[in-house]
Amino acid sequence: MRIIGITGGIGAGKSTVSAILKELGAEVIDADLIARQVVEAGKGAYRQIVKEFGPAVLNDDQTLNRKMLADIVFKQPEMRRRLEAIVHAEVIRSMQGKIRHLECLNYRGLVVLDVPIPVKHGFQDTVDSVWVVCSDEEIRIRRVMARSGLSREEAKNRIRSQLSQEEYAALADEIIENDGSLDELRERVGLLVQNTIPEKE
Repeated sequence: MRIIGITGGIGAGKSTVSAILKELGAEVIDADLIARQVVEAGKGAYRQIVKEFGPAVLNDDQTLNRKMLADIVFKQPEMRRRLEAIVHAEVIRSMQGKIRHLECLNYRGLVVLDVPIPVKHGFQDTVDSVWVVCSDEEIRIRRVMARSGLSREEAKNRIRSQLSQEEYAALADEIIENDGSLDELRERVGLLVQNTIPEKE
């Protein structure tokens, strides 16, 4: 089994790269999807978030008000770090469980960890190689605006609240530029798979 970590800032296209790898037969473990699951009402991360941020971050049906929570943490870096610490611990626990399950199945193919924040424990120390997806900031702004309905200023703030592309790139074994078409990206990813992933054991 070979484990590749895919990461990159919002709007860069890491999820698109993961989707291409899934088309090529990889097992994809999506940290964003797991993060949504672990904050569902009653789950461990949910209880910790309510304790930390108070009941004001809940909707009337007791689910998390994600927009309110996002507004709080993107304006207050310390609160963002506290939220990330809560969610990351649960996400990493789940990802490691999924990897162990694949090992028990004697899976021999490619596993992709799709992670927005390249933490040391549970990501960098788990994967065999880190692939960072990068894109021009203006393109990223347009992508974030289109998919999230944010204003230009809000999109810029979201992008700049994360690691810079230079910081992401410093962690990379491979950098995937994603400024062109989807077909160009598919070709780039396909070549990477051919050139860097050994044949199945």
